[in-house]
Amino acid sequence: MSIFAERNYTACGKAVLFVLGISLPWPFIATVFAEPATSLRVGVYTNPPKIQLDNKQLSGIFGELLREIATRENWALEPVACSWNTCLTLLEEGHIDLMPDVAKTQAREQDFSFHQTPVLRSWSQLYSSSKARVSSLLDLDRLRIAVLDGSVQQEYLGDLVAGFGLDVAWLPTVSFEDGFTAVENGHADVVAANYLFGDRRASDLGLSVTPIMFQPSRLYFAGRPNLDPQILATIDRYLDRWMATSASPYGDIMRRWGVHAQQATVPMWVYWAAPVALGILVLALGFAIFQHRRTARATSILNLSEQRFDTILNGIDAYVYTKDTHFRYQYLNERLCELLGVSKEDVLGQTDEVLFDENSCRRMRAHDARVLERGERVSGEEVNTTRLGAKRTFMSIKIPLRDAEGNIYGICGVSTDITEQQRIREQLDYAQYYDGLTGLANRKMLLDRLDHAVAGYSRTGFEGAVLALDLNDFTMVNDTLGHGVGDDLLKLVAMRASSCLSESDSAARLGADDFVIILENLSDDREAAVMHARYRAEELLEAISLPCELDGNTLSTSVSIGVTLFSDGDPEQVSSLLRNADLALVEAKRQDTGAVRFFDPTMQDHVTRRMDIEAALRRALGMNSLELYLQPQVNAQCEVVGGEILLRWNDPVLGVMSPDEFIPVAESTGLIIPLGSWVLREACKILQEWQASPLLANLSLAVNISPRQFRHAEFVQHVEQCISEFDLRGELIELEITEGMLIDDFSNIVVRMEELQAMGVRFSLDDFGTGYASLSYLKRLSLFQLKIDQSFTRDLLTDPNDEAIVTATLSLGSSLGLEVIAEGVETSAQMQRLTEMGCQKFQGYYIGRPQPVEEWQSRLRDSLSLKQDQEVS
Repeated sequence: MSIFAERNYTACGKAVLFVLGISLPWPFIATVFAEPATSLRVGVYTNPPKIQLDNKQLSGIFGELLREIATRENWALEPVACSWNTCLTLLEEGHIDLMPDVAKTQAREQDFSFHQTPVLRSWSQLYSSSKARVSSLLDLDRLRIAVLDGSVQQEYLGDLVAGFGLDVAWLPTVSFEDGFTAVENGHADVVAANYLFGDRRASDLGLSVTPIMFQPSRLYFAGRPNLDPQILATIDRYLDRWMATSASPYGDIMRRWGVHAQQATVPMWVYWAAPVALGILVLALGFAIFQHRRTARATSILNLSEQRFDTILNGIDAYVYTKDTHFRYQYLNERLCELLGVSKEDVLGQTDEVLFDENSCRRMRAHDARVLERGERVSGEEVNTTRLGAKRTFMSIKIPLRDAEGNIYGICGVSTDITEQQRIREQLDYAQYYDGLTGLANRKMLLDRLDHAVAGYSRTGFEGAVLALDLNDFTMVNDTLGHGVGDDLLKLVAMRASSCLSESDSAARLGADDFVIILENLSDDREAAVMHARYRAEELLEAISLPCELDGNTLSTSVSIGVTLFSDGDPEQVSSLLRNADLALVEAKRQDTGAVRFFDPTMQDHVTRRMDIEAALRRALGMNSLELYLQPQVNAQCEVVGGEILLRWNDPVLGVMSPDEFIPVAESTGLIIPLGSWVLREACKILQEWQASPLLANLSLAVNISPRQFRHAEFVQHVEQCISEFDLRGELIELEITEGMLIDDFSNIVVRMEELQAMGVRFSLDDFGTGYASLSYLKRLSLFQLKIDQSFTRDLLTDPNDEAIVTATLSLGSSLGLEVIAEGVETSAQMQRLTEMGCQKFQGYYIGRPQPVEEWQSRLRDSLSLKQDQEVS
């Protein structure tokens, strides 16, 4: 409706009422025209100039606008003062009917009802104290930000700073005013607010307006769920009519509050120029008719040319458009129309405002102006948001269009959509610094943060610590419950670990179940720093060890932690701290489940020694420089019934190496597999030689088997191959296993033992009594013999406890039908006592010391030959 029409409508209405007033009694008129008032409760939070209470009446842009509508619609407004979050809660629960100044989000559209025409278009801005110099988003790192609790600014800024990995402290407030007060009083460095409120308040308090603007939004009246749709439709009707002209209550209110009207009015000169334009149009029409026949042929040719041109532009993989000098679209190819979801007819003659949001239009207008005003060629990336809220990234080129005289008459733009490429690039950038599963820092980011933390320690003297964490039995979770549950467990551990950290601390995942924590600013006193680090490590242990439900499974996990202080490492090589923490972690896992161990320099010496042993052992295996020794085993009549093969190693650099030192290294490095295979194969060679000799053919040979070797996938196959290759009787091979091996994966161990027993191989349980075997386990095992550990044999004559253990072992062996052999027999008195107790087999220095194989065999042959000769004679 035009201004004139509205004015005529008003005048006509007054005249009708005047006539009715003369002809009818006033009570009758009141009865006919009066309608019962609609009562609306309106939530009001203080946010001038948009909404506030003034003498208990609605005020501000939204307040006065609603009062204008209410007057015309006979609505009774009841203001309800509340904070922002409280107002939203009251609206959701239906205790109030309307709430002004609410931006639409997907979540809110589920909870509330909205009208269609926005009352205001606004954006948010950051304001800072004079001490906080904020020129870009990255300057927010380590600052305190005041933000309205539950607002869209809080949600948007939270996602934004998290995406950039910024460390900020949030100060939620109940109102914008409280946020500005917090900055003024020094409780916050930066405050977020809409620009309408923020620009005024920042000026009053002397705060700085930062260049950081974000989240353009449209603001509405939000209605409670199930609010009468006619109320919202009525608001839209008035907004559509009043926003079409500045000479309206909407325009008056906006001017009164010092805000430009959000939609421009039609200039008055248009109405005065209309008759003149009409005359010119008549003349032009006559001239056009005169020229029509003359130009028809040329027009036909031109149309054909344009069709060809249009076909070409519609076929290329790009978005092409032209604009005139007033920034209005003159041409769009079909690909651009498809992208934006519009038809050419909807856009031609319109500006960017019909396609993009306000911020995008402002940026595009600036680029277009450079082309039109300066004749520049403008190119680069543009991130634009469409009216439908879709954000797209374009690589655009804009050039001026010139006529024959060189005058600029428009713009030609060519854009390609690189949104997907940008998304992939952002993902790659993220993956470069963060762990994709847990969101924690990865190794690259960790080293960068660690370098920064150590530099801070060098500068201030305040100690820090590096904690290496490793989940115990994580592989078992993956194997039994699946990798999906394992991944969920890792994410839960990351979340729990992060919850124990302060703002200055960092967490990272290096792979699998390996996590690293950096603790900063513990103390300038080393002892105090150690105590702080231990407390924090134990806090992590407790948090991570809490039971959890994952995919219907209740899990209790534990973690081992190695700790090193910054002062323990080389400040020039921060990686040394990670190495130290790993060394401490190894010791922690060796101690106990859920242990914390601090690094000390002797650990490095130990590691260096192990590395030297590993390198030398590899050389020895390659050069076949290891030696095999034999130690005899005898019966109660001192007759040799077999022997145990023992490994000896005399390295040219390290010297004589004890098996107690190099066997654990072989176990941890995997060298035990080739080493054990070599020993077993050599043992089978020896047995083959013995079988060719009548004196030695019935002797058995015991070989120690490590847990890792026994569990190897090809172990059973290797034993079978050796027996077949050397044509041996399987019962001559005794495999000695330890009790500790029975604890893990017992059922599979039983299966393997039964497979080997089927080949005739016999098993001896070594070091019996020192491990964890139970009677129920022993009953299920295919054992041939128990071996009394030398620690019980050594003090047999002096310690009643050891004598009791030996007695029990002999009794158990008898009950289970197992042979029992005592090792470590070093005196005749020990052998005599063992014989009296019922022991039938012996091994030890008293019987014979370990000797090289050839020497041992030669002496045994001589001894057996001599005995045989004596028996014959």
